[in-house]
Amino acid sequence: NHSQVSRVPVTIKVLDVNDNAPEFASEHEAFLCENGKPGQVIQIVSAVDKDDPKNGHYFLYSLLPEMVNNPNFTIKKNEGKYKIYVICVIFT
Repeated sequence: NHSQVSRVPVTIKVLDVNDNAPEFASEHEAFLCENGKPGQVIQIVSAVDKDDPKNGHYFLYSLLPEMVNNPNFTIKKNEGKYKIYVICVIFT
């Protein structure tokens, strides 16, 4: 029944601090059932950085400041040190 469906957009923005900006391979769409459990992983996405290793391959994921106190989502502390970086969005 589509009348019982709600949507919450979650935007993940990748910022650049060196030569090449990290990129997501594709757009992602995730779904969470009403019986989702706290701590359940909703979506895992990855980004790729094409920087030369001497410039450093390093990601740090975080929520936007206005989203830090959002009671529904958190991001697993996840730092990438290679060419592919993974982020977990978790229902809390």
